[in-house]
Amino acid sequence: MTVGGALDPDDVRERLRDGLAVDPPWYVDGDEARSLPPSGHLSPAAVLVALLDRSAGTSLVLTQRAAHLNAHAGQVSLPGGRMEVDDVSAVATALRESDEEIGLEPGRVEVLGSLRAYDTITGFRIYPIVGWVADPPAAWRPDPAEVADVFEVPLDVVRDPANHLRDSYLRNGERRHFFVLPYENRYIWGATAGILVNFARTLAD
Repeated sequence: MTVGGALDPDDVRERLRDGLAVDPPWYVDGDEARSLPPSGHLSPAAVLVALLDRSAGTSLVLTQRAAHLNAHAGQVSLPGGRMEVDDVSAVATALRESDEEIGLEPGRVEVLGSLRAYDTITGFRIYPIVGWVADPPAAWRPDPAEVADVFEVPLDVVRDPANHLRDSYLRNGERRHFFVLPYENRYIWGATAGILVNFARTLAD
């Protein structure tokens, strides 16, 4: 596979089935591991890395969080959220949250597997679930209580290493480094960008 060449949708699905069948060797945390809370204090959450089979090519769906939220307001995120007591698995959480946030019904999603859990300095252990959507909705239904916008990013943009940029900021006197994926006027960074980089490397491996 050449990084610049487009992948056939069937090839994408087969590569992911193979790559997700075992614990992925790639785990990128953007230096956050140095100050993570103890693992027993991490709240479980799950997100959906949904690959959409569009006529123009495979894309991934992301959200812009509502500006009034208390946590991560206005940031770009994958559909998902905190695991609830009634969720039987991380898959159930990712599918439920995607339905609630953007109107992606669980029946449309073929679950291919999961990436390694991603721990954050904000106290979450995020389980990224990878799914294939052969018949994506023509229009999204964002929940205005949580989501300001829903948009799609071409898979080729996500999997190109040239788009896996680095940035940093100071937190409590310590410089922290993280990934950024530029796309149009969006600033995709932090845990979302780290998960997408892990995903891209799993697909390329």
